[in-house]
Amino acid sequence: MEISEIYNKDVYTDSGQYLGEVRDAIIDLEKGEVSRLLMEEWRSPGRDEVKRMLQGKSVLFKNIKNIGDVVLVSTSAQAVRSEPTTVEASDLSR
Repeated sequence: MEISEIYNKDVYTDSGQYLGEVRDAIIDLEKGEVSRLLMEEWRSPGRDEVKRMLQGKSVLFKNIKNIGDVVLVSTSAQAVRSEPTTVEASDLSR
């Protein structure tokens, strides 16, 4: 599946909670894989904005259970949305 095929799909938890629509993705270039899906378009934000987006407007790709008409995320992903990330804002703004 191409990453572009996931864009604009609705994201739901497996308990039916709507999280948003896929607008962007964070790709780990070293591993060559998608690490997060963002429910907000990425735009060179400041440190606080990066933190807000990663905590409240993204899901870890590893928590996705299925991608079809919608993106289905594990219910336990709710806790993951608030999980700290090792990505530094300075790394993302380059």
